[in-house]
Amino acid sequence: MSNRLANKVIVILGVSDERSMAATTARRLNEEGAKLVLAGRQIDRVTAIASSLDAAIPIACDITKEAQLAALAAAAISHYGQLDGAINFAGIDVSAAIADTTEAMLKQASDVHFTGAALFIKHMAAVMNNGGSIVTTSTQASIIPPPGLGAYGGSKAGADQLVRIAAVEYGPQNIRVNSLAPGFTATAMTANYFQDPAIENAFLKEIPLGRLPTSADLANAALWLLSDEAFITGQLIDISGGQTLRRIPTPQEMGF
Repeated sequence: MSNRLANKVIVILGVSDERSMAATTARRLNEEGAKLVLAGRQIDRVTAIASSLDAAIPIACDITKEAQLAALAAAAISHYGQLDGAINFAGIDVSAAIADTTEAMLKQASDVHFTGAALFIKHMAAVMNNGGSIVTTSTQASIIPPPGLGAYGGSKAGADQLVRIAAVEYGPQNIRVNSLAPGFTATAMTANYFQDPAIENAFLKEIPLGRLPTSADLANAALWLLSDEAFITGQLIDISGGQTLRRIPTPQEMGF
């Protein structure tokens, strides 16, 4: 531990499961001395994770509710007096071929991944009075086009462009805005896919570095972006082990 985030207050949204990238990131930032505001829809789970850390408070927050995002930012100020960084891990699994995609599915994906991300950036930046760093989570499906993930990848890709625009708008306030794009990673949301070894093996064949990314890989990248070490803004950082240099396996290769 080197206390790279000592005296920094960080919001983490999406902390709803011990297997999540958000929970892993919370533990990594805690190791580096951050004071944390942990948020998610299931407050009992958020509270359990917060209670296991050195300095963390739990807040109930649904990314599709703007008033709750505003209250989350306000909680950081009322409890700690400042906000230096914020990272959004909120996401949902929306999978279907475009021919089978419904209006409701598109709206749900957009509400969480695009509109939610926009309002998260808006309300976190509003209370960063001394500059800061905002990070949201994208996907390699916004970089290379996998069949069946039109609503998911499309809504995330929209948020990627939003990040670039936010970086330009908030730069004069010394607020950096970036996005992380994880590859196929074992988390609570992907747990069912990891029940079938054929899926993992199909992905491994497309990764130059020879292994799947982990939540720890994401946490380390988030730590860097949230620290003062990262003179970077408006970027989509690929955490896939190089898979985006190749392709996503076909459904047939994954055994579907």
